[in-house]
Formats: sequence, C-alpha cells, structure tokens
Amino acid sequence: MSGLDYLLDTNVVIGVLGRNPNVLELISQHHVNFDRCGYSAISRMELLSFHGLTDESKHAIQLLLDRMHYLPINGDVETSCIAFRSMQKGKLPDAIIAATSLVYELKLLTLDKGLVNKLSQFQPQLSI
Repeated sequence: MSGLDYLLDTNVVIGVLGRNPNVLELISQHHVNFDRCGYSAISRMELLSFHGLTDESKHAIQLLLDRMHYLPINGDVETSCIAFRSMQKGKLPDAIIAATSLVYELKLLTLDKGLVNKLSQFQPQLSI
C-alpha cells in the first residue's frame, strides 16, 4: 500500500501504550512514524475487546489507532491467510495479521519472533 511502511502487531500497539522499553526501542530502531503505519482488523478487535477495559484505556487505544491506517480483511487477505495457515501452524489471528502484512506489502513489527520466522519462510511462496 503506497505511503505506508509498517503493520503494527497487537503486541506492539499494547507496548507503545504501556511504554514497554522493548517496544519503544523497536519503534526507535525502525524510525516509526505512526502516520505511516497500518493495523489489522484483528488488532483492532483484540485491542478493544479486552474484558474490563476502562473508558480511558479505550480512548488511548483509539487515539493511537486514529493516527494509523485501518487495513480491512478483504478477499486477498483471506486467500493469503488460508495459504499461510495451510503451510504454517499457528493461531488464526496471527495468520490474519501475517497475511495482512503480505497483501499490503508492509513490514510486520511484532514481538512474536515465531511469527516473524514463519512469515519469512512463507513470504517467498506467496502468490495471490
């Protein structure tokens, strides 16, 4: 997707909001500009559906998401997700996030090293 650089995984968004030092270092290393980042529909659902989330926390999450670009689950993401999951074991939400990064041609920023490894193994085989 033109104009965007990164897809932020749910754990990175949580880390930014919680000021996690590892996430802040990751963001700094990659010179992340939130206006040039996307987030998956899955991340939005995960972030805003935590049980017991306060109105203040919801507001903080929404403010950060509003700076970024929402990337919907479309037919290409579904097809890529199916291909990814058929070749890589893992959870459906992770597969959707990986597929979103592939379809929209964005580098995935995540703390999930296993997902990064699976994505790097799968990416050369992507054909939509």
